Amino acid sequence: MNSEKNIFDCLHDEIMQSELPETEKSKRLSLLLKASSQKINLLLIGASGVGKSSTINALFDMSVAKVGVGVAPETKKIVKYDLGNLTIWDTPGLGDSVENDKIHIKQIGKKLSEIGDDGKMLIDLALVVLEAGSKDMTVSYDVINNTLIPCFGKDNAHRILIGLNQSDMAMKGRNWDYEQNAPEPILQDFLNQKIESVKYRVKTATGVNVDPVCYCAGYSNGDEKQNPYNLSKLLYYILMAVPSEKRLGFVDKLNSTEKNWVFNDADYTEVVKESFFSSLLDGVLEGLEKGVIIGSRFIGLPGAIAGGLIGAIVGGLTSLIIQPLSKLKSSEKLEPLSKIFERRNV
Repeated sequence: MNSEKNIFDCLHDEIMQSELPETEKSKRLSLLLKASSQKINLLLIGASGVGKSSTINALFDMSVAKVGVGVAPETKKIVKYDLGNLTIWDTPGLGDSVENDKIHIKQIGKKLSEIGDDGKMLIDLALVVLEAGSKDMTVSYDVINNTLIPCFGKDNAHRILIGLNQSDMAMKGRNWDYEQNAPEPILQDFLNQKIESVKYRVKTATGVNVDPVCYCAGYSNGDEKQNPYNLSKLLYYILMAVPSEKRLGFVDKLNSTEKNWVFNDADYTEVVKESFFSSLLDGVLEGLEKGVIIGSRFIGLPGAIAGGLIGAIVGGLTSLIIQPLSKLKSSEKLEPLSKIFERRNV
């Protein structure tokens, strides 16, 4: 992350230093102002101990987050993490008691009913974190089926993302290749079955299609350390659910730890990069003449995602100059975002 300037400050400088006519500069600055005012609100939901905190710590640079609302544990209120354009609302852990769950679920419903400054639903995305190896997900299913989907509406069900964390421990630590930091075939089959089970239960109860993501947020315990797995995939799905005009708000908020992003079941560099670049072009830079250089300094992406980003000439190019992640071996073709949305709406 750029510690001196955020992405919008650097874009402002690039536009001002360009050789564009003043009228074009004014137009781009106006678009930039609109883009920089876009806010992203992510609601985090899950049972106690599933790794909600480790998930957001792995994804984002939480060292700069301003914390508010109900910080004290005894208040059991939703905690707000403010990272500028990105706000994360962390709800209390579910599953401790029936009475507490009722209170927490009511708080979740209340937060989902809030309206933002743009007159639209405040929460852009609800990330439900489940434990990949757990057999009892009753409370989480109750929240998904009876609170989240009714609040968002079936047409906006793509704004509900289910993450199956602790995939490395899904079979009590067995069948995990620690050298490759990836599941062995028998564990991969187990995780695939878990995904299908979650999809079936939600579909049967609500008629809504969901696309769960198996991942590992990682941990560090003294000398023992587990690097994240499928974190780039989780980021990809998060970007899928967020409107294009808001995606730039994630760019300089990501965790810069390189090893957080390199272990995945496929290469997500291109789709993550294209999500950011399409947001950049559509929201701010479309139509800029060739020769305007957008330097790599403003991107703020971890090198493992940027993969050797050296900058791009905007206008005639359709992509940034990015190399694939060096650690990845899979060449699996990823499904276009539009196809995923179509399938979800069937």
